[in-house]
Amino acid sequence: MAGRLKAPTGRYGGKSAVERQAERRRRFLAAALDLFGGTPGFRGTTVAALSETAGLSTRQFYEEFRTLEDVLAALHLQVNDWAEQAVLSAYATVGHLPLDERVTALFRAYADYVGGDPRRIRITFVEVIGVSPGIEEQRLTRRSRWVDLICAEADVSAARGEAAPRDYRVAVTAFIGGVNGLLHDWNAGWVNATLDEVVDELVAQLLGILRPRGWQPPDG
Repeated sequence: MAGRLKAPTGRYGGKSAVERQAERRRRFLAAALDLFGGTPGFRGTTVAALSETAGLSTRQFYEEFRTLEDVLAALHLQVNDWAEQAVLSAYATVGHLPLDERVTALFRAYADYVGGDPRRIRITFVEVIGVSPGIEEQRLTRRSRWVDLICAEADVSAARGEAAPRDYRVAVTAFIGGVNGLLHDWNAGWVNATLDEVVDELVAQLLGILRPRGWQPPDG
């Protein structure tokens, strides 16, 4: 989000003002991932501490952001965007595979990105909770986007005869809540399992939703 101060224009050090602004923003978000996603967390971080970690000044902070909440919002979107891109990139290579293999590959791509860095899990599932109505709306909006993505895959699977044809939105919304809770608890050390075992369990649950007991694929 735009800050209160006007950023400088022109070239300096071989970089344009736009390039320098993008670099500052990248450094602030990288610092936020360390501090918000680690110690001391979002609520324990100050503008001064974030700026120091980024190797920038507080003046430069206010050229890019208004508040630390703006940084958290931007970081939350960035983590979700990159996780979504990891899933979509995986789908481009596995979209032709059978449902079991497809779902496993997509969950593996998501889990490898989010679960591969404890800071990302904390940003996604912990630090954004209860911050403000605006952050909560963003969190729910992004969660709804994941629901949409899985529902779209369910519709494709049903059209191929690989899954039962029905409205999946309620079931998938409940499933996403389970994904969030399991990954959070796994990251916190409350679930004694490997990431592969976590992925296997989530895949089994989703396949159980897509292929309920008693359902049979159409002939041919």
